[in-house]
Amino acid sequence: MELQLALDLVNIPEGKAVVEEVQEHIDIVEIGTPVIINEGLRAVKEMKETFPHLKVLADLKVMDAGAYEVMKASEAGADLITVLGATDDSTIQGAVTEAKKHGSQIVVDMINVKELEKRAQEVDALGVDYICVHTGYDLQAAGESPFEQLQTIKRVVTRAKTAIAGGIKLETLAEAVKAQPDLVIVGGGITGQADKKAAAADMQKMIKREMAAQV
Repeated sequence: MELQLALDLVNIPEGKAVVEEVQEHIDIVEIGTPVIINEGLRAVKEMKETFPHLKVLADLKVMDAGAYEVMKASEAGADLITVLGATDDSTIQGAVTEAKKHGSQIVVDMINVKELEKRAQEVDALGVDYICVHTGYDLQAAGESPFEQLQTIKRVVTRAKTAIAGGIKLETLAEAVKAQPDLVIVGGGITGQADKKAAAADMQKMIKREMAAQV
Protein backbone atom coordinates (compact mmCIF):
# COMPACT_ATOMS: atom_id res chain seq x y z
CA MET A 1 0.00 0.00 0.00
CA GLU A 2 1.46 3.31 -1.09
CA LEU A 3 0.80 6.90 -0.02
CA GLN A 4 0.26 9.56 -2.67
CA LEU A 5 0.44 13.27 -1.89
CA ALA A 6 -1.98 15.36 -3.97
CA LEU A 7 -0.82 18.89 -4.72
CA ASP A 8 -3.74 20.98 -5.98
CA LEU A 9 -3.67 24.59 -4.80
CA VAL A 10 0.01 25.46 -5.18
CA ASN A 11 2.43 26.82 -7.74
CA ILE A 12 5.63 24.98 -8.64
CA PRO A 13 7.89 26.52 -5.93
CA GLU A 14 5.22 25.98 -3.25
CA GLY A 15 4.71 22.40 -4.39
CA LYS A 16 8.43 21.67 -4.24
CA ALA A 17 8.62 23.12 -0.73
CA VAL A 18 5.85 20.82 0.47
CA VAL A 19 7.43 17.75 -1.11
CA GLU A 20 10.82 18.66 0.34
CA GLU A 21 9.21 18.60 3.77
CA VAL A 22 7.40 15.26 3.46
CA GLN A 23 9.35 13.32 0.82
CA GLU A 24 10.63 10.58 3.15
CA HIS A 25 7.07 9.63 4.10
CA ILE A 26 5.37 9.45 0.68
CA ASP A 27 5.70 7.29 -2.43
CA ILE A 28 4.01 9.34 -5.16
CA VAL A 29 3.62 13.06 -5.81
CA GLU A 30 0.44 14.01 -7.63
CA ILE A 31 0.56 17.13 -9.74
CA GLY A 32 -3.12 17.99 -9.44
CA THR A 33 -5.36 19.22 -12.21
CA PRO A 34 -5.41 22.84 -10.93
CA VAL A 35 -1.59 22.92 -10.92
CA ILE A 36 -1.41 21.58 -14.48
CA ILE A 37 -4.02 24.11 -15.62
CA ASN A 38 -1.96 26.94 -14.11
CA GLU A 39 1.57 25.71 -14.77
CA GLY A 40 1.32 23.15 -17.57
CA LEU A 41 3.30 19.92 -17.79
CA ARG A 42 6.35 21.92 -16.76
CA ALA A 43 5.19 21.24 -13.21
CA VAL A 44 5.49 17.50 -13.79
CA LYS A 45 8.92 17.87 -15.40
CA GLU A 46 10.34 20.05 -12.64
CA MET A 47 8.97 17.88 -9.84
CA LYS A 48 10.45 14.72 -11.38
CA GLU A 49 13.81 16.41 -11.92
CA THR A 50 13.88 17.71 -8.35
CA PHE A 51 12.72 14.45 -6.72
CA PRO A 52 13.79 11.64 -9.08
CA HIS A 53 13.41 9.01 -6.33
CA LEU A 54 9.65 9.66 -6.10
CA LYS A 55 7.03 8.64 -8.63
CA VAL A 56 5.11 11.55 -10.15
CA LEU A 57 1.47 11.37 -11.22
CA ALA A 58 0.02 13.82 -13.73
CA ASP A 59 -3.66 14.28 -12.89
CA LEU A 60 -4.74 15.09 -16.44
CA LYS A 61 -8.19 13.46 -16.11
CA VAL A 62 -7.94 12.55 -19.79
CA MET A 63 -11.33 12.46 -21.53
CA ASP A 64 -10.22 12.40 -25.18
CA ALA A 65 -7.06 11.94 -27.26
CA GLY A 66 -5.80 9.39 -24.72
CA ALA A 67 -2.68 8.29 -26.57
CA TYR A 68 -1.50 11.83 -27.32
CA GLU A 69 -2.04 13.21 -23.83
CA VAL A 70 -0.38 10.20 -22.20
CA MET A 71 2.56 10.57 -24.60
CA LYS A 72 3.08 14.22 -23.65
CA ALA A 73 2.76 13.57 -19.92
CA SER A 74 5.15 10.62 -20.11
CA GLU A 75 7.67 12.69 -22.03
CA ALA A 76 7.47 15.28 -19.24
CA GLY A 77 8.45 12.60 -16.73
CA ALA A 78 5.09 11.36 -15.42
CA ASP A 79 5.18 7.83 -14.03
CA LEU A 80 1.39 7.70 -13.76
CA ILE A 81 -1.38 9.53 -15.65
CA THR A 82 -5.09 9.72 -14.85
CA VAL A 83 -7.83 8.99 -17.36
CA LEU A 84 -11.52 9.39 -16.58
CA GLY A 85 -13.57 6.21 -16.28
CA ALA A 86 -16.50 8.05 -17.84
CA THR A 87 -14.73 8.30 -21.19
CA ASP A 88 -14.89 5.88 -24.12
CA ASP A 89 -13.15 2.52 -24.07
CA SER A 90 -11.14 3.57 -27.12
CA THR A 91 -9.67 6.53 -25.24
CA ILE A 92 -8.65 4.29 -22.34
CA GLN A 93 -7.21 1.67 -24.70
CA GLY A 94 -5.19 4.33 -26.50
CA ALA A 95 -3.87 5.60 -23.18
CA VAL A 96 -2.90 2.09 -22.02
CA THR A 97 -1.10 1.30 -25.28
CA GLU A 98 0.83 4.57 -25.22
CA ALA A 99 1.73 4.20 -21.55
CA LYS A 100 3.30 0.81 -22.24
CA LYS A 101 5.60 2.42 -24.81
CA HIS A 102 6.93 4.81 -22.18
CA GLY A 103 6.91 2.57 -19.11
CA SER A 104 4.27 4.73 -17.45
CA GLN A 105 1.02 3.61 -15.84
CA ILE A 106 -2.66 4.47 -16.24
CA VAL A 107 -4.87 5.34 -13.29
CA VAL A 108 -8.57 5.41 -14.15
CA ASP A 109 -10.44 7.95 -12.03
CA MET A 110 -14.03 6.83 -11.44
CA ILE A 111 -15.26 10.25 -10.31
CA ASN A 112 -18.95 10.73 -11.18
CA VAL A 113 -19.30 7.27 -12.78
CA LYS A 114 -22.93 6.28 -12.25
CA GLU A 115 -22.88 2.48 -12.70
CA LEU A 116 -19.71 2.02 -10.69
CA GLU A 117 -19.61 -1.77 -10.42
CA LYS A 118 -20.36 -2.37 -14.11
CA ARG A 119 -17.91 0.26 -15.31
CA ALA A 120 -15.17 -0.97 -12.96
CA GLN A 121 -15.43 -4.43 -14.53
CA GLU A 122 -15.25 -2.96 -18.03
CA VAL A 123 -12.29 -0.75 -17.22
CA ASP A 124 -10.48 -3.59 -15.46
CA ALA A 125 -10.69 -5.65 -18.66
CA LEU A 126 -8.97 -2.86 -20.64
CA GLY A 127 -5.64 -3.49 -18.93
CA VAL A 128 -5.33 -0.33 -16.84
CA ASP A 129 -2.93 -0.29 -13.88
CA TYR A 130 -5.12 1.32 -11.20
CA ILE A 131 -8.82 1.99 -10.72
CA CYS A 132 -9.45 4.86 -8.32
CA VAL A 133 -12.63 5.70 -6.45
CA HIS A 134 -12.76 9.44 -5.96
CA THR A 135 -15.19 11.67 -4.12
CA GLY A 136 -14.67 15.14 -5.55
CA TYR A 137 -14.51 18.41 -3.60
CA ASP A 138 -18.14 19.32 -4.24
CA LEU A 139 -19.49 15.97 -3.03
CA GLN A 140 -17.16 15.99 -0.03
CA ALA A 141 -18.80 19.27 0.97
CA ALA A 142 -22.15 17.45 0.82
CA GLY A 143 -20.87 14.81 3.23
CA GLU A 144 -20.05 11.94 0.86
CA SER A 145 -16.97 9.71 1.22
CA PRO A 146 -15.28 7.15 -1.06
CA PHE A 147 -15.12 4.22 1.38
CA GLU A 148 -18.29 2.42 0.27
CA GLN A 149 -17.31 2.89 -3.38
CA LEU A 150 -13.94 1.24 -2.71
CA GLN A 151 -15.66 -1.85 -1.33
CA THR A 152 -17.83 -1.93 -4.45
CA ILE A 153 -14.96 -1.97 -6.91
CA LYS A 154 -12.86 -4.36 -4.84
CA ARG A 155 -15.63 -6.93 -5.21
CA VAL A 156 -15.34 -6.95 -9.00
CA VAL A 157 -11.83 -5.82 -9.96
CA THR A 158 -9.49 -8.75 -10.58
CA ARG A 159 -6.58 -7.33 -12.59
CA ALA A 160 -5.97 -3.69 -11.77
CA LYS A 161 -4.79 -2.31 -8.45
CA THR A 162 -7.20 -0.10 -6.50
CA ALA A 163 -6.85 3.43 -5.18
CA ILE A 164 -8.93 5.72 -3.00
CA ALA A 165 -9.15 9.53 -2.93
CA GLY A 166 -11.43 12.16 -1.54
CA GLY A 167 -11.10 14.02 1.73
CA ILE A 168 -8.95 11.42 3.51
CA LYS A 169 -7.40 12.71 6.73
CA LEU A 170 -5.58 11.05 9.62
CA GLU A 171 -8.90 10.61 11.43
CA THR A 172 -10.43 8.69 8.50
CA LEU A 173 -7.30 6.95 7.23
CA ALA A 174 -7.86 3.83 9.36
CA GLU A 175 -11.16 3.19 7.57
CA ALA A 176 -9.42 3.57 4.23
CA VAL A 177 -6.48 1.26 4.93
CA LYS A 178 -8.68 -1.47 6.41
CA ALA A 179 -10.37 -1.69 3.01
CA GLN A 180 -6.89 -2.57 1.65
CA PRO A 181 -6.50 -0.34 -1.40
CA ASP A 182 -3.11 -0.47 -3.12
CA LEU A 183 -2.87 3.32 -3.12
CA VAL A 184 -4.17 5.93 -0.67
CA ILE A 185 -4.33 9.50 -1.99
CA VAL A 186 -4.21 12.38 0.48
CA GLY A 187 -4.32 16.11 -0.25
CA GLY A 188 -5.43 18.54 2.44
CA GLY A 189 -4.97 15.88 5.11
CA ILE A 190 -1.26 16.63 4.68
CA THR A 191 -0.98 19.96 2.84
CA GLY A 192 -3.54 21.64 5.10
CA GLN A 193 -1.76 20.72 8.33
CA ALA A 194 0.52 23.05 10.29
CA ASP A 195 3.12 20.27 10.59
CA LYS A 196 2.98 18.58 7.21
CA LYS A 197 5.92 16.27 7.89
CA ALA A 198 4.35 14.93 11.09
CA ALA A 199 1.01 14.38 9.35
CA ALA A 200 2.65 12.44 6.52
CA ALA A 201 4.76 10.44 8.97
CA ASP A 202 1.71 9.50 11.04
CA MET A 203 -0.13 8.37 7.92
CA GLN A 204 2.83 6.33 6.71
CA LYS A 205 3.06 4.61 10.11
CA MET A 206 -0.63 3.73 10.06
CA ILE A 207 -0.33 2.27 6.57
CA LYS A 208 2.70 0.20 7.56
CA ARG A 209 0.96 -1.09 10.67
CA GLU A 210 -2.04 -2.20 8.64
CA MET A 211 0.19 -3.89 6.06
CA ALA A 212 2.07 -5.73 8.81
CA ALA A 213 -1.21 -6.87 10.34
CA GLN A 214 -2.30 -8.32 6.99
CA VAL A 215 0.80 -10.54 6.67
